[in-house]
Amino acid sequence: MQKFKLTNLDCADCAVNIEQGLKKLKEVKYASVNFADSSLFIETYDINKVKSTIKKLEPNVSVQELSQQTTNNLLDRTNKKELIIIGLVILIYLSGLIASRYLHKNSLIFYEYLIFVPCYLLSGRKVLFNAVKKIFLGKFFDEHFLMSIATLGAIAIGQLPEAVGVMIFYEIGEFLQQLSLKKSRRSIKALMELKANYANLKVNGEIKKVSPEDVSVNQIIVIKSGEKIPLDGEVIEGYSQVDTSPLTGEPVPKTVYPGDAVLSGMINKTNLLTLKVTKLFRDSSVKKVLDLIENASGKKAETEKFITKFSRYYTPVVVSIAMIIAFVPPIFLGLNLDIWVYRALVLLVISCPCALVISIPLGYFGGIGASSRNGILIKGSNFLDSLTEVKTIVFDKTGTLTKGIFKVTEIVPTNGFNKEELLRLAAEVESQSNHPLAQSIREAYNKDVSNLQLDNYYEIAGLGIKANVENKSLIAGNDQLLHREQIEHPVCNLNKSVVHVAVNKKYAGYIIISDELKDDAHQSIRLLRNEGVEKIYMLTGDNHNIAESISEDLKLDGFFAELLPEEKVSSLERLSKEGKNKIAFAGDGINDAPVIARADVGIAMGALGSDLAIETADVVLMTDKPSKISTAIQIAKRTRKIVWQNIAFALGVKGFFIILGSFGIATMWEAVFADMGVALIAILNSLRVLKQ
Repeated sequence: MQKFKLTNLDCADCAVNIEQGLKKLKEVKYASVNFADSSLFIETYDINKVKSTIKKLEPNVSVQELSQQTTNNLLDRTNKKELIIIGLVILIYLSGLIASRYLHKNSLIFYEYLIFVPCYLLSGRKVLFNAVKKIFLGKFFDEHFLMSIATLGAIAIGQLPEAVGVMIFYEIGEFLQQLSLKKSRRSIKALMELKANYANLKVNGEIKKVSPEDVSVNQIIVIKSGEKIPLDGEVIEGYSQVDTSPLTGEPVPKTVYPGDAVLSGMINKTNLLTLKVTKLFRDSSVKKVLDLIENASGKKAETEKFITKFSRYYTPVVVSIAMIIAFVPPIFLGLNLDIWVYRALVLLVISCPCALVISIPLGYFGGIGASSRNGILIKGSNFLDSLTEVKTIVFDKTGTLTKGIFKVTEIVPTNGFNKEELLRLAAEVESQSNHPLAQSIREAYNKDVSNLQLDNYYEIAGLGIKANVENKSLIAGNDQLLHREQIEHPVCNLNKSVVHVAVNKKYAGYIIISDELKDDAHQSIRLLRNEGVEKIYMLTGDNHNIAESISEDLKLDGFFAELLPEEKVSSLERLSKEGKNKIAFAGDGINDAPVIARADVGIAMGALGSDLAIETADVVLMTDKPSKISTAIQIAKRTRKIVWQNIAFALGVKGFFIILGSFGIATMWEAVFADMGVALIAILNSLRVLKQ
């Protein structure tokens, strides 16, 4: 998948036209144009064909490599020139209005044309030029064509001042619309400016400024006070407060010390930090965040797809109605042709669906931006819509509702083994495992077992580990594994994680490992209930007693315990069949990836979660706080509300003015408001999403 910037993409209908045109090419597997940030996502083996097709479809639009991008001020040189031209045209127009009274009074109509026609051509030069180009390309019914026909028709029936005034008003509206779009794009871009422009690389005691892409793993970088952290790394010298809000949305700075991990995109607030780089830039947190936000535009909500289809039929229908209004009453009823043609021209101006085509993708993109500012990465506007419909949420336990930080709290030997021996045996058999329980056992043992030779090593998902160590057959796992291996052992009903150990089929005892609920676990459940989530469940591979204890503590609607990864999927499917609404699943581990993929909305913990879970998920929580799920739902609901406000407002106003125009009550002035005015209001309304 490649990403490009489309320059001069100032027309929402043009964006739709480009996307539809590219999808018809056999050389293109995937194409998505995001008008909100002027970006093109394309999967093709012939980019030159793509560029030439875009040039044919929209001659003003050009494809630009991301490395070629330049930043412009809100009022750049082009806009200043346009502002001067608009000012000049207004002066000529006002002079013409004053002179027209004298010219009419003395029957000097020809001189009126000499004043207003040049003024019309100057103000409408871009509109007329684009309309002519579209005609030659066989593309009718866009806003430029409609404005050209409407104003030329007004001139033809002698309404010169009104035709020129409407074109000037339209150009002013276009100018303000472009400023609004630039402002909105800038607001969205600001949310994504997490990447540091350079890294202070330490080489042989000297500091060199280099690109973050040029730094390798294990190299040393220095971050000064006030600088962005360019790469993921581990603090090896110094301590400081870091602002994590660009990634997590958390306002309180975090103090880091030697040995602590820091992520790219965070900002060093106080003291000098020296880091050892742990990930290349392409694998860093900031790169993943940027990719997730940027790629989100390709996954469009059903509302966006509907409006794209709607606009294709809406304008031709209105044009057909305008033709009927223009000619049916004069031909069949003998009414005044000029009056009815004028009414039809008013309808043509009203018919442009710009307000919808611009504001809806802008609203969704703003929702994705607002989410990222709160430490929530949503991978597409379709998932924003899906979040509003979620009525059932299912949580994984370890690392999602609980901290996932395990500590050995009790060692209970039996059959002649002592505590130290039992812990050593458990550490030996768990020496090659990355499971959190295994890590906690090795930490409690506190001796190096990494070089231990293990034979016939088997890690059995959801059960435990079997291995031969120094001619001993060792087993460490849960109660199910002991039953499977037919090892006699006492009943152990504890509301904590228990690892049983057996040596040569002889039971040696068990180790109790404790985990704690996350600080916001109770708050998360309460907030989700407030957001209208009806059912909340928990799936876990842990034992029944622990699951029951946590479920009762959090007042969940139910739980499923002692599950293997594939059993989690079947449990979710069973819950999904019980309700007609969408179901979400939140998890963090590799074993959660299948159930995350199966859910209508898959949610992953972004800080501690596995890469596979994050890649599979539709929503990523950068802080690992389950309470962020309710925030995501709030933003999704607010976004959808604003989008539908724009739809209702645009269609309502246009419908109202179509009725007024049909009866001759609305003039072209009102028609331009129904077009450009509504578009401006809708764009400004969409910007409210960013304030979440």
